[in-house]
Amino acid sequence: MSDSIISVEHVFKAVTDSTGTLEILRDIDFALKAQETAAIVGASGSGKSTLLSIIAGLDTPTSGTVRLAGQDLFAIDEDARAALRARKVGFVFQSFQLLGNLTALENVMLPLELDARKDARKLATEMLGRVGLSTRLNAYPRVLSGGEQQRVALARAFVVHPAVLLADEPTGSLDFATGEKIMELMFDLNREQGTTLVLVTHDRGIAQRCDRRITIEAGRVVPEVPVMEVSGL
Repeated sequence: MSDSIISVEHVFKAVTDSTGTLEILRDIDFALKAQETAAIVGASGSGKSTLLSIIAGLDTPTSGTVRLAGQDLFAIDEDARAALRARKVGFVFQSFQLLGNLTALENVMLPLELDARKDARKLATEMLGRVGLSTRLNAYPRVLSGGEQQRVALARAFVVHPAVLLADEPTGSLDFATGEKIMELMFDLNREQGTTLVLVTHDRGIAQRCDRRITIEAGRVVPEVPVMEVSGL
């Protein structure tokens, strides 16, 4: 797995409360190479979003190892994990997660400013133009449509050229037509930048567009069924 940018090794996650222990993830084990695209699919409550949070180092497994670009995420402290995320990872969420007191331009500039980039305004302006929002630079999230807000979120995620993009139901708050346009844009940006994409989705059509489909059932990965070649056709 040394050539993998993401390596999930025998990850378990359980939570305990007054009613007992609930196993959320059970022995999750897979690896993704640079520029691969993977969809994590499964029924509601199967553990998809928990797995994505653990891959990001935002949640901690009960046991197991997650490596990002060769670094064991849980062998370092939270400050070091946050620094690694800032350098390597972009995020896109269902609920957009834009800062309401910042304009579209300021939202996209933020990760660049946190990295002390002096060209933050220029790069953010260019990226908002790339996602079709060059006329909405100074608009606040409250006056943007859902599709426009998700475009701002995409611009914010890709402006730092992340090695890995983690997306959690990115079309879940959008109508079908808008969602289709957002996914087309996400895959286009992903190809342009050579990013490794890990996408949680309930949409089979979106999942089919990815190189890999990682299906979670009752906290476990269901083995992928290879497509059989049909001879004589």
